[in-house]
Amino acid sequence: MPVAFELPRFYPILDTRLLAQWSCAPVAAAEGIIEAGARILQFRHKEMWTEAEFAAAKQIANLCQQAGVLFVVNDRADFAKLLGAALHVGQDDLSPVAARRVIGDEVMGFSTHNRPQLVRGNEEPVEYLSLGPIFETTSKERPDPVVGVAGLKKLRSLTAKPLVAVGGITQLNACDVLEAGANSVAVISGLLSGESVNRSGIRRSAQNWITLLVQARPVVQ
Repeated sequence: MPVAFELPRFYPILDTRLLAQWSCAPVAAAEGIIEAGARILQFRHKEMWTEAEFAAAKQIANLCQQAGVLFVVNDRADFAKLLGAALHVGQDDLSPVAARRVIGDEVMGFSTHNRPQLVRGNEEPVEYLSLGPIFETTSKERPDPVVGVAGLKKLRSLTAKPLVAVGGITQLNACDVLEAGANSVAVISGLLSGESVNRSGIRRSAQNWITLLVQARPVVQ
């Protein structure tokens, strides 16, 4: 595993279900996010993978490699290995120990949702952890109980690993989340708006997020 891993403050996640609702192609969305200056990008596909999803992920992986952006595949250690990508696994996926055997030294993240999971996650062979949902979220069909900003602040001391906060984070509450101790905020539906959900619209949205988070006060540990 890498000796040290610095988690970018802006952690955009391309959720294929949400993008389909807006009739936006994942590759076009990825191009906009990369052009905005993101340093990490996750591809999240919760349904059965087909050749079309793998082809899109491969295109995005190539775009990320060319731009020096860390590309992360959600859930699937096998596809991450094939794509030379980082991996993010959840509580119901292949365990981090088993996934590590598949992906080797690539960066890996692990989702947690409460105190016991965060404590266990701190001992897993992963570079970073996620915690959430911080607020109510619509990006998951069956979300876990809300952690809240106060809960995040209380739980932060349980791990020294970089921590990405996820779930219902908007530009109005993102700075509060950073001040509570998160190193990074995951942005999913917050990338999409009624303005124009296409490459240029998502680029502008990502640029706004990056500007906001870069100007936020330093993370409190």
